[in-house]
Amino acid sequence: MNTGKILLGVLAGVAAGALLGVLLAPEKGSETRKKVAEKGDDFMDSLKDKFNDFLETINDKIEKTKENIAETAENIKEKAHN
Repeated sequence: MNTGKILLGVLAGVAAGALLGVLLAPEKGSETRKKVAEKGDDFMDSLKDKFNDFLETINDKIEKTKENIAETAENIKEKAHN
């Protein structure tokens, strides 16, 4: 399976568990809404961080691929001139 899909599934599970825990807690509605909003913000921050890490990894791989292609092209040019 794709690592991104696994990560998204884990994060969704954690968020669902946290939401259920807050909703089932015996507190006033205003406190519950406040906790749900805080958990939602925490989840979104975590998701943004993971997504940014994912994009950084992809960008690194693209840069390495570009370098490999440039190096291969240079090697081909050198062999063609010999």
